[in-house]
Amino acid sequence: MKVVLLGASGMVGSRILAELSSRGHTVTALARKPDGIAVLPGVTAKAVDAFDRIALAEAYRGHDVAISSVHYLASDADTLIGAAKESGVPRYLVVGGAGSLEVAPGVKLFDTPQFPAIYLNEARAGGAFLDKLKTEPKLNWTFLSPAAVIQPGERTGQFRLGGDQFFVDAEGNSAISAEDYAIAFVDELETPKHVRKRFSVAY
Repeated sequence: MKVVLLGASGMVGSRILAELSSRGHTVTALARKPDGIAVLPGVTAKAVDAFDRIALAEAYRGHDVAISSVHYLASDADTLIGAAKESGVPRYLVVGGAGSLEVAPGVKLFDTPQFPAIYLNEARAGGAFLDKLKTEPKLNWTFLSPAAVIQPGERTGQFRLGGDQFFVDAEGNSAISAEDYAIAFVDELETPKHVRKRFSVAY
């Protein structure tokens, strides 16, 4: 597929980029500073400002899938979603956060007392982004929430998929490597199973 990836130099974005390249996709990799984008087969790096709606829409145009992998507080939801709509790209996949997952009916993880204050604003912005996607009548979107802890690690290919509910492993931990998150993400890109939905991944 022809894929355009915004945030290709980030911790998660770079793993998604590597996964896409390894599976033979053609990728236009976007970042504010393209020098930080890995040189990989099938990848073309381009500079773009995530706040420039017109430039984003132009960069997305002509691709099969657009991916957004940027921090919510370092971007604008209306700009990002608007660019995806205006580009006419058939699918829009978003790297989500864990904070908006439910720990109980109507109770999100970021509403719990133990949620780290340092991540609260970013998590709430991610939840607001998801809420905006849900109001879009025509955009073909998918939002993948990781476990509570996502960081560089091993590519195992062994993980569980869920929906809107926060889940943990047998020891009570909620974690996923960025490499395994990328596998789940690209699997969904290749074989859509969560159209206009949020799903989640964790060990």
